[in-house]
Amino acid sequence: MRRIAARRSPIHGNGVFAVSDIPAGTTVCEYRGKLLTHAQADKRYPGNADSGHTFLFTLNERYVLDANEQGNIARWINHSCAPNCQSFLKEHAAGDARKDRVLIETLRDIRAGEELCYDYGITLAEKHTARLKAIWACRCGMPACSGTMLKPKRKAAAKA
Repeated sequence: MRRIAARRSPIHGNGVFAVSDIPAGTTVCEYRGKLLTHAQADKRYPGNADSGHTFLFTLNERYVLDANEQGNIARWINHSCAPNCQSFLKEHAAGDARKDRVLIETLRDIRAGEELCYDYGITLAEKHTARLKAIWACRCGMPACSGTMLKPKRKAAAKA
C-alpha cells in the first residue's frame, strides 16, 4: 500500500502528503536524482544562490543529487521551520561515496492527509541579503517561521 502521494500544496505548489497514518521513525522514501560532482552541479547551475533552485541535494563532500533529472516524489517534499520529517545520509557499507543514499524519515506520527516537510538546511557562502532571503523565502506558515529557508550564519568567534 502506498504511504505517500504528490499533490498540490498550500506551502509551495507541489507537495507530498500521507495517504495513510505513518508512525514516527518510518523511512518514507529515498531522495533520488542524477549523481553529479559538486563541480558539475556548479557548472550546470551557475549562480544557483540567485535562482531559488531547491532540487539539488548534497549527498556528501564529493557528490550532489540533481532531482531535475532522474528525480522522484521526494523532490516535492517542502521545507518547514517545524518539520515532521528529516533527511539523513545512509553511507554505503563499503565506503563508495557514489552509492551513499539520502533517506527521508518521519520525526513523529503523521496522520493521513498531512503534508510531509523537512528542514532543507540551506547554507550559502554569500552574505544573506534581503534579496537572497526573499528568493529563499519560507512559506511554511508555522507560528515560529523564520521567513527564510536559509540557515543563519554562525557568528565568528570574538577575537581576543
